[in-house]
Amino acid sequence: MAADPATVAAARQVLAHPGVTVADLKSDVGVLVSLPMVADRAVLGGEVFHPPAGRCRRRVITGVLDSDRARGLRDADGVTMAEAMRSAGRDPATLGPDAETRRLGAFVELHVEQGRGLVDLGHPVAVATDIWPHGRWRIDFPGVANHAGTTRLEDRRDAMLGFADAVRAARAAASAYGCVATIGKVTVQPNGVNAIPSHVTGWLDARGPAESGVRRTVADVTAVAAEHGATVTERSWTPTTAFDTGLVDRLAALLGDVPRLGTGAGHDAGILAAAGVPTAMLFVRNPTGVSHSPEEFAEREDCHAGVAALARVVAELAA
Repeated sequence: MAADPATVAAARQVLAHPGVTVADLKSDVGVLVSLPMVADRAVLGGEVFHPPAGRCRRRVITGVLDSDRARGLRDADGVTMAEAMRSAGRDPATLGPDAETRRLGAFVELHVEQGRGLVDLGHPVAVATDIWPHGRWRIDFPGVANHAGTTRLEDRRDAMLGFADAVRAARAAASAYGCVATIGKVTVQPNGVNAIPSHVTGWLDARGPAESGVRRTVADVTAVAAEHGATVTERSWTPTTAFDTGLVDRLAALLGDVPRLGTGAGHDAGILAAAGVPTAMLFVRNPTGVSHSPEEFAEREDCHAGVAALARVVAELAA
């Protein structure tokens, strides 16, 4: 949507400070401003290339992800990141750490909230405190392929049954330990309508406000998977990423009566925080609470409030 004069004025305040770069004034929250700014919308690498290495660009430029490993990551079709870059007219040799990130005085990210925290609290804007600990695990269930119409139930070794039990175990454990857990990706072999699955692979994503709860959730799922002869392999783990306490306090004091929220979603700000850059985040209310979906939404007035908050923050930090 086109931004009205109030939004443009707030954005101009952000951009008016010498030496200040605003990366990606989030179109996710419905603000499109026709002003010169740095666009930095990186692919979520963990969702495209494998093995998972979410937010590849930030991880590479901060040195968290080795550039050679990044170039070798493959998507579901076997295409490497290097090949994808060449096909897009980019030179994969340019991938590598960027020493300029060490010179950042502060990084503040504005983002639509991926949840209903602000809806429940009745506020349009919040300051983020941390990103929850989170990880991903691969679970491989063995079975024996056979004909679906001629194999008696008692003679079957169906890999899908173990997978189904693990899905239910993840939900029950997450509920018990105050976490969230999802098995949202699965591959099946031989993947035929009339064939008993010989192998099922599922990927578990588990997150929560406390590492102990996440680990207990995964332990319960692992125990259930083991009953079916499955193996569980940790593919990634990120501990709690706390944003800079002094910067968070400063933003909260500046913006007045705003809530502070932790988040279970990963963000570029988390990568930079882990690399030692003083980092904070601002969230804008999402009335649907839905994310990674066309239903993700923010009201115009809340978008204005978010941009105005960012303008005040940049003015404060640049003073």
